[in-house]
Amino acid sequence: MEYKERSYRSRFSNDERRWFCVKFLESDLWIGVDKGSYSASMEQDVYSMLVDLRRSMDAYLLLDPQYKAALTPYDAGLEAPDILKEMSRVSHKTGIGPMSAVAGAVALKVAEFLGTKEVIVENGGDIYAQASSDMDISVFAGQSPLSEKIGLHIPASAFPLGICTSSGTVGPSLSLGRADAMMIICKDVLVADSYATAFANRIQSINDLQPVIERIQNTPDILGALAVKDDRLAVCGQYELRIFK
Repeated sequence: MEYKERSYRSRFSNDERRWFCVKFLESDLWIGVDKGSYSASMEQDVYSMLVDLRRSMDAYLLLDPQYKAALTPYDAGLEAPDILKEMSRVSHKTGIGPMSAVAGAVALKVAEFLGTKEVIVENGGDIYAQASSDMDISVFAGQSPLSEKIGLHIPASAFPLGICTSSGTVGPSLSLGRADAMMIICKDVLVADSYATAFANRIQSINDLQPVIERIQNTPDILGALAVKDDRLAVCGQYELRIFK
């Protein structure tokens, strides 16, 4: 698997917000909040919350290892943390395993914990965003010549949104496809995260781009999508395509 330092974060980082990073285990969060809500203790508060959240999740997964391994919809037990139950709910909608929504689910929980007027939480390419200004989101697509050269323009009126990207050639996450990037935008960030994986799984070559995009167009929860394989792309939905220098 190919990995690159997260330079794409600079595309949506700006002086309008205060930004900070929080890391624990596989969670690598880049968080932006409006300056009026920022406090010096915020980074440590989020870290403590993230540690508690991840430990509660991992404790349950030790008791129910099938949950983590499932590649098809799977229900969490009654004793599972709420976040895992929410991921199970989404798995029945998207048709794949509940762990496909984990990054988006953690991003949402952190945003809810902060409760700020504006908040953007990026977790390994998956974003929960509540913003009051337009945003341009570029796509990191590994070795593709289109990587960080294209993206989508999101108007302020569209937020809050989940903006999630899956890849079969970048990063450690499991993918059954070979897409360089599959970006999905939904109101529900867990749904966006899981669908990004589900549709990335369907892309093995450039010939799969158009059929996948046509299938996405018939998926009501998806507001926008951008798929990249090698030097080709396919796009659909409500948001304008952007070209970056």
